[in-house]
Parts: sequence; structure tokens; C-alpha cells
Amino acid sequence: MFRTICGLFLCMAMAITLPAQTLRTVVTFDETNGEDPFASLIEGADHDLYGTTVYGGAANYGTVFKISPQGVHTILYSFCAQTGCTDGTYPAWLTQGNDGDFYGETYNGGTAGAGTVFKVTSNGALTTLYNFCSQPGCTDGALPQSALVQTKDGTFYGTTVIGGAQNQGTIFKMTPGGVLTTLYNFCSKTNCADGAQPNIGLTLATDGNFYGTAALGGNSSPMCLYRCGTLFRITPSGKFTTIYTFCSQAACADGAIPQGLMIQAKDGSLYGTTDGGCSNSLGTAFRINARGKFTTLHSFCTGNCSDGGIPYAGLIQASDGNFYGTANLGGPGRFGTVYKMTAAGVVTGLYGFDDKADGAFPVAGVIQATDGRLYGGTEQGGDDNCFAPTGCGTIFRLSAGPASTSQDDLIGNRNQGRGNAARAVPTLPVSPLRVNW
Repeated sequence: MFRTICGLFLCMAMAITLPAQTLRTVVTFDETNGEDPFASLIEGADHDLYGTTVYGGAANYGTVFKISPQGVHTILYSFCAQTGCTDGTYPAWLTQGNDGDFYGETYNGGTAGAGTVFKVTSNGALTTLYNFCSQPGCTDGALPQSALVQTKDGTFYGTTVIGGAQNQGTIFKMTPGGVLTTLYNFCSKTNCADGAQPNIGLTLATDGNFYGTAALGGNSSPMCLYRCGTLFRITPSGKFTTIYTFCSQAACADGAIPQGLMIQAKDGSLYGTTDGGCSNSLGTAFRINARGKFTTLHSFCTGNCSDGGIPYAGLIQASDGNFYGTANLGGPGRFGTVYKMTAAGVVTGLYGFDDKADGAFPVAGVIQATDGRLYGGTEQGGDDNCFAPTGCGTIFRLSAGPASTSQDDLIGNRNQGRGNAARAVPTLPVSPLRVNW
């Protein structure tokens, strides 16, 4: 079994089906309990859900949290608890290691201010394993926000957005004890033909190799500010191959700027999304096999944009065999969607956010938990008193059905809180293609 952030839970969920649709807001963030769930949730071995928020918490530099099956939200750790934020700031993805602890990265902070790799227990005890930019010129990488993946021998693999020999990102491996080795430096080829700025991490496929996306590099086009991105394969020993270059088709019909985590489906192919490209420049869903045969499955924002646009997150394959994901914009309520896609690329909107109690602008993907339902998060919406008037985001639960933005479908407790509209909000440094709408 290969382990990715979403892949772990798909394997746990194969015997279950999706019940009738109902959306419930499980957590409404109020800054004190967190703000902006950028990364997808994971389900731990104890069946609690675990995740991070980029902001919020005791120092407003992000949190690690868990949610019980009953919906009880608990902060496990608030970042920048140490002098100089040496424990890191702005955490992203989590993965559960073979030892049962949780591993992740922070985008900033650490001894050099360029991010960290950390371990945190289910009780909230945090250990910093590595500080990026520890080497001269940041040749070890900087600004990591990837999903770590662990192999059977215990080694973790991940990416950094910048740093490395060309300052355009790296692929690294790290022992559980924190010994880091750089496997590849992006932009090693002329005009960055191999890609640049791998934002989100790697997928370990059944052939034993890792597959990933680089948001930049590759082909140039008027539709792409910094070139259009690539797909790549890398062996555990570091042999790198570019398997697809986006915007290879007229008008970038094949997509551009991939930032989501790919998954390997039951048919053996890899599936993913792009943020741009297609006739509307609002993203695509694609399939590619290990030999590089590429197929565009869907171009987003068709018709009245009921399917959504700009799918930052990747896809999951649920127990019914269909694929599920989120789009940051569009949908009936205009503030993003959760959608279902068949293997043939037929997309159905399941829920359209309307910037009210249900949330707005989902960036994180969904997961399917062992209860059969889909769980995800929105960056904004929820309690409009938090960072007024945008809101600080939500965690939601959803099951499949037709598109809806009716508040009659929204049930459960609204964990309302009071934000301070006048407080200064730290700006999260992001790669040039990460758009905040």
C-alpha cells in the first residue's frame, strides 16, 4: 500500500458507501481556535481527524488540531510558542508516520526563518526535526509546504517550494531522526524545462517511484506568467524524469499551473488537477499513466460555472469509484464547490458555498473517512465576525448528492466566536501562482 495524505484513507474506506447528502459545519474557526485550513485533513489510526490551520491559535501563527468523531475540536499545538518562532510558523499538511506520530512542515519560522519539518504526538508534544536553509545558500531548500510521504523503511520524502541549487525548489528525503538529503534541484535544465516550484509534494505509486507536480517551468505561454508547469517521476535514489509539460496544446487546452497532489487510482493511472489552462483559464482535471500518456478529462467553469473553477486541491477516489475534489471559485453560490467526477470526466457539483455559515473558497481537498462521509475545509466564511467581514474558515462534512446552496441543508452547531477586525494579519509568503481571491 502506498501512503499519501489522501491515499491512506481511501484504502481504509473501500468497503463503505456514501450516504445521502447532508452538509454540516463541524468547526467554525474564530482565530482563537485557528484560522484558514489550507491543507486537507487526515484520519488517524484512532479515527480522530487531524489537520492544521495556517493562522490562528495562541500566537496567530497556525495550529495543529484534532476533531473527534463526535465533532469535538481540540488544539494540539499552537506555533511560534518558542522564542523567535524556532518551532516554525504557518503549518501545512500532516501525515501519520509508522510510529503513530504526526509529521509535517511549516512554511516559515525555524532557526533560519525558512521553514521546518516537525513531529507532533497525538497529545501535542512537538519536536523540530529539521530547519531548512541550514546550508549555505539554502541549498537544502526553503519554504516547504508539501505533503510528506513515508516509505516502508521509515524514510520521509517531500519537496520545498524554493531553495536548492537554482532557488526553484527541491525534492528531499529525510530519516525519522531528521537527517536530510537533497535528491533533486529544480530548474536544472535550460529554461527550467524540468519544472520549478513543486508546491505540494509527492505520490508514491505501486511501481515504487514517486510522482509529482511542479507549478512552474516547462513551456512558456501568454496564459502563464512564469511558464506553465510539469509532471515528473523520481526514483527513491533520485533519478528524475519529466513525464509531461503543460500547455503543450493550443490555448493550453491541456491545463496549466498544477498545484494539487496527484493520486494513483484503482486503474493504475495518476489523476490530478491544474489551476489554469483550458478555454476559461480556470483549470482542468487530467489522467496520466506511467508511460506519459496524458488525457484532459474536464475543463472547469463550463456553462454557468456550476462545476466550479480553479481546483487548487487534487482529487481522491472514493469507495464508489468516483473522484471527488473542491474548486476554489464558482458553483451556484459563487464561492466554491465540492464536486464529483467520473473516470470519464463527467463532473457534478455536490455543494456550492455561499460565503455564509457554510464557508467560502475551499482550497483543501476532501477526504473520505471511515464513516463514509467526505470532510474538508474552507479558507474563509463561517463566522463573519472573525477577520470581518471575510470569516476565518470552516471544517465541513458532506456526503454525495445534487448541487445545493440551501441553508436548509446546513445543520449542526455553529461554533461562533469573536474575532478582532482591527488586528494585524501576517501575510503568508506563497509562490507567485498561489492566488488569494
